[in-house]
Amino acid sequence: MNDKIKRVKYLRGLEKFSKLIIRNLKRDDYDASKFRALVEKNVQILAKIEPVYLDQPYSKSLCEFANLVISNDDKAMLLKAANSLEKLKNSKTYKKDKHKGQIYE
Repeated sequence: MNDKIKRVKYLRGLEKFSKLIIRNLKRDDYDASKFRALVEKNVQILAKIEPVYLDQPYSKSLCEFANLVISNDDKAMLLKAANSLEKLKNSKTYKKDKHKGQIYE
């Protein structure tokens, strides 16, 4: 049970970090120095959480995105990575067509 709690705590921290970063990257009044200060502040918060092994594709890409943000400042590349992360997250949801067979009758 302890491993599950650690994993959930780590994933929640990564989700919170990535949502904050993505939200600030997409702002109209983006400022690189303010963005870097925000990243440094939240990296300290993220460092307090013990990292665990992640095996799901979305979880792995979330961790890779966080590491990319920490090590890189290029807005275009970060936006591209953020969009691919959101695309991966949205691909997990699948909705079945309710009356698929009745459309063509």
